[in-house]
Amino acid sequence: MSLQVIQTLQQLAAAQATPEVSFDLLHMWKTMGPFAKFIAGVLAVMSIYSLGVMAERLVTFARAQKASRQFAAALRDLLPAAKFGEAVELSRKLKRGHLPKVLGLAIEEYSHGVEALKTHGPRDVGNFDVIAAVNRAVERSSLRTVNDLRRGLGALATVGSTAPFVGLLGTVAGIITAFQAMAATGSGGLGSVSAGIAEALVTTAFGLLVAIPAVMMFNYLTNRVEDMQVDITDSATELMDFFMKEGRSEVK
Repeated sequence: MSLQVIQTLQQLAAAQATPEVSFDLLHMWKTMGPFAKFIAGVLAVMSIYSLGVMAERLVTFARAQKASRQFAAALRDLLPAAKFGEAVELSRKLKRGHLPKVLGLAIEEYSHGVEALKTHGPRDVGNFDVIAAVNRAVERSSLRTVNDLRRGLGALATVGSTAPFVGLLGTVAGIITAFQAMAATGSGGLGSVSAGIAEALVTTAFGLLVAIPAVMMFNYLTNRVEDMQVDITDSATELMDFFMKEGRSEVK
C-alpha cells in the first residue's frame, strides 16, 4: 500500500474520530436544546418538591413521636387518678402527636358519657353505651390522624415513579436531535453523534438521581406511618381495657 493511500486513510479516520465529550455541567447545559432544558427544569422542580416533602415529614414525625411519648408518660399518672379533664387539656397542648389526637378525643368522649349517665341516669339516656361511643370516636380520630400522617407520601411515590420516564423522554428527544444533525451534515458513523448522545443521556441520569431518593424515603416514611398506626391501635386498646376494668363504662 502506497504512502499516499495510508495518509488518505489516516485523514478519513481523523475526520470521523469520536468528538471529545465534556462532562462539565455548565457546558452540557449550554449545549442542550430547548426541550432538554425544559425536561431538566421539570426534574429540578420535582427534586426540590420531593426534598421539601421529605424534610417536612421527617420534622413532623419527630415532633409527633416526642409529643406522643410525653402524653403516654403523663397518662400513667392521670388515668388512675381519674383526672380526665387534665388529660384532655394535655392532649390539646400536645396536639402534634398522633397519640394525643386519638386518645385525647377518646378520653373526652368517655368523660362526657359518664357525666351524662351521672346527670340524667341510665333510664333517661336510654341504651347509650359509653364504651361503644368511645370506640367510634377512636375509629374516627384514628382515620383522620393516619390520613394526616400520610400527607405528601403520594407525591413522593409519584416523583419516584415518573422521574425516570421524564428523564428518558429528554434522552429520546436528544438522540433524535443528534441523528437529525447527522443526517443534515451527511456524516456517517456513531462517532459523529456520540457527543450528542452522551449529552442526551444526562437527562436520564438526572431523572434517576431524582427518583432514587424519593423511592427510598417513600418506603422509609411509609414504614414510619405503619409503626405509628400500630402505636395508635395498641394504645387505644389499652385505654378501652382500662375503662372496662375500672367499671366506668356504665353508671347504675
